[in-house]
Amino acid sequence: MYRLLWQDNFDYEGTPNPTLWNVEVAGHGFGNNEAQYYTNRAQNVTVHHGELIITGLKEDYKNRQYTSAKLTTLGKNHLRYGRVEVMASLPKGAGTWPALWFLGTDMDQLGWPACGEIDLMEHVGHNPETIHFSLHSKTNYHHIGNQPTAVFKIPGILEGFHEYRMDWTEEEIAFYLDQKLMVSFKKKDYIQRAAWPFDKEYYLILNLALGGTWGGPIDDTIFPTVMRFKYVKVYERVD
Repeated sequence: MYRLLWQDNFDYEGTPNPTLWNVEVAGHGFGNNEAQYYTNRAQNVTVHHGELIITGLKEDYKNRQYTSAKLTTLGKNHLRYGRVEVMASLPKGAGTWPALWFLGTDMDQLGWPACGEIDLMEHVGHNPETIHFSLHSKTNYHHIGNQPTAVFKIPGILEGFHEYRMDWTEEEIAFYLDQKLMVSFKKKDYIQRAAWPFDKEYYLILNLALGGTWGGPIDDTIFPTVMRFKYVKVYERVD
C-alpha cells in the first residue's frame, strides 16, 4: 500500500508553488554542453489552465541563444523509497532533451555520478518515438556506457499526455509507462556497493534541456517548443 506524501495538480495560476519547487536559474552547460539558459521567467515556466508549462525559446539571453526551465525539489521534498507518478507530454523537434529524473541529495558533497541518478524518463528529439529509463552510479554511468538502461520505441509517445511512474523499494527500482511495467532494475544484480547508491534520499527534477552532447543539433524552426505536466504525485510505502 502507498500513502500520498505530496502532490501538485497545478490547479492554480502563475508561478510554480514555491513551497514545492525551486526554479533554477543558470546557463553553464550542466556538464553536457547544453545550449539553454534556464530562467524563472513566465515565458519559460508557468502554471496555466491546470498545467505546468515549460517552454523552450530561441532567443539571445545572457551568454546563450536559447532559454528553457528546470524545476527541482531540493531542500523541499526528498524521497527514499516509495512511488512517484508524473503525467507529462513531451516536446517535439530535433535538439529537445526533456527529462524526469532524480539526484542524490548529497550531490554537492559527492559529485556526479557518485551521488546516484535515477532517470524516470529521458527523451531526445532526434529519436522521436524512443524513451529511456536508466540508473547511474559511481561504477555504472553513461560516460563509460555501462549504466543500467532500458530503451523502448513507443509509437505515439509524443501525442498527448502519458503517465510515467517509478516504484522504488530496498530491493528494486521499477519503471512504468501508462501503468504498464516497462523494466525493473534489482539491487541483487549490482553487488558492488558503489553500483547501487539507491538507499538514501533523492530529489526530483523536471527539465527541458536543449542541444548538448546527447540532445544534439537544434532545429531552430521548432520554437517555441513546450513540455507540459498535469500532475506530480509522490507516495511513501506503507506495509
